Amino acid sequence: MSEANALPYAHIRVVEFTHMVMGPTCGLVLGDLGAEVIKVEPIGHGREGDSTRQLLGSGAGFFALFNRNKKSLALDLQTPEGKEAALRLIATADIVSENFKPGTMAKLGLDYATLKKLNPRLIYVSHKGFLPGPYDHRTALDEVVQMMGGLAYMTGRPGDPLRAGTSVNDIMGGMFGAIGAMAALAQREKTGLGQEVQSALFENNVFLVAQHMLQYAVTGQPAAPMPARISPWGIYDVFSVQGGEQIFLAVVSNTAWKVFCEAFDLGDLQYDARLASNNDRVRAREWMMPLLRERMAAFSAAHIAEVFERNTLPFAPITRPHDLLDDPHLQATGGLAPMQLPDGRATHTVLLPLTLDGQRPGLRLDPPRLGEHSAELLRELGYSDAEIQSLMLLNK
Repeated sequence: MSEANALPYAHIRVVEFTHMVMGPTCGLVLGDLGAEVIKVEPIGHGREGDSTRQLLGSGAGFFALFNRNKKSLALDLQTPEGKEAALRLIATADIVSENFKPGTMAKLGLDYATLKKLNPRLIYVSHKGFLPGPYDHRTALDEVVQMMGGLAYMTGRPGDPLRAGTSVNDIMGGMFGAIGAMAALAQREKTGLGQEVQSALFENNVFLVAQHMLQYAVTGQPAAPMPARISPWGIYDVFSVQGGEQIFLAVVSNTAWKVFCEAFDLGDLQYDARLASNNDRVRAREWMMPLLRERMAAFSAAHIAEVFERNTLPFAPITRPHDLLDDPHLQATGGLAPMQLPDGRATHTVLLPLTLDGQRPGLRLDPPRLGEHSAELLRELGYSDAEIQSLMLLNK
């Protein structure tokens, strides 16, 4: 059995009508786990495939990251010929995934209500801004739901709401779409029927902040923004040290406090009765932390890291994302895989953060060029070479 066929969703076909991050993440997860994922990309009428192919700035990596292990079929769904090709393809699919505005797929005749009549076994995954309810008419973005869902409030300093530093809701929303698809596949084994799965940005965000909601339910006290929170640990902070470098240090138990003090010759603090327990140290932070910051500033970040690692104390360098491409742990464990970008350049990409039987699910297909697999897929659907040529000309 080949490595690809050994993956759990080998022989499952996914057809995705997705763009940006949320929908493509669902296909990424299923594709990495072995599914054949076919990305139907719009062309004609001024469109040139998934719009993330052309994004600049912080969106420049979207297409390359979220569209590996996929095939690209370019179709103009606004033509009868393009829609017919899409319907032929969907007839062969186990899962259809989409993340367009409500009503878009219905206008194309590609909504679940229509498609389930053609294939009752079909699983249909919709990624939306909101699950059905009073907000579902609104246009949502990751940053929109972070603001209205409490995450920006918790991330920024008081009075300064701040979005998280990555597309957390888009990515996790796509992951929950994939989890829902997996559950629906398992259910189909029992019933023989497919179903619609819905995942949404707002509800995903609420799930992320649920720990703070339940904190209020348990204590009666509103959660403070993370930069202003009262830490449950005496030392759980970023320190500026020798040469202006920064390092995060955590000392979260009485045993760790003893080890920390002995490692850095802090005997006067170790035996100070006011710092005997973690809760004592939390209460003493106002005067303890300035003193510790002054003492630790005498050491380099490298020296502190070496001491903390040797004594199994938690620490972390303050790392920029692009530095992780050279991270020795990621390189040694296979967390980074070589990949070719659609323009031909070589790079590395980040694999799913899990192992199956000790192996990271890998990269089988590079992010596709627009329409790279159109002829192959159309031929498989029964189109003749002449029909394929005619359909491709219509799409230009």
